[in-house]
Amino acid sequence: MGKITHFVHQSLDGFIEGPNGEFDWPVMDGELSAYSHALTDSADIFLYGRVVWDMMSGYWPHAEEYSTHEHDLAFAPVWRKAPKIVVSSTLEEAGWNTRVIATDVVEELTALKNSGAHLLLFGGSALAAFLTEHHLIDEYQIFVHPVVLGGGKPVFHTPQQRLHLTLTESRTFDSQVVLLRHELAAQPA
Repeated sequence: MGKITHFVHQSLDGFIEGPNGEFDWPVMDGELSAYSHALTDSADIFLYGRVVWDMMSGYWPHAEEYSTHEHDLAFAPVWRKAPKIVVSSTLEEAGWNTRVIATDVVEELTALKNSGAHLLLFGGSALAAFLTEHHLIDEYQIFVHPVVLGGGKPVFHTPQQRLHLTLTESRTFDSQVVLLRHELAAQPA
């Protein structure tokens, strides 16, 4: 059986973007970068909502033109090569080895999980909330950065129901980023 892992960076006050949409605050030290690369290497498919897709596809195809950071230089070719899925009702097609799912999202992703695929959901909050509501996310890997943004887009939309999780790992990286890794626990009847 496959799984969906939600991989997201957030501020200490629970935001994935600053008040003006900024995403310039995550710190990718060597240790966190190595962990991130191992996580992406474990995935069969990268999964995005349209908003995060727009950000990723605007940067990673030509990341070497924008950055000399070791993390970026190592991840850019991985990103270009990896199979990707974008869940969107407005995007009709996407390049870079990417499939768009516009309808039957729960069924399509469930079928991929049942086939044994490991999908890695990158950031975002709308798709994460939708998948959480449908109990499709098996693992949450939340990286809490030592910054308070004072507002912005929250990592979680207000849930429609309570969700029980089990903490399976916590870890502090050299950059003082804390990983909180949770798996979906058996839900009470």
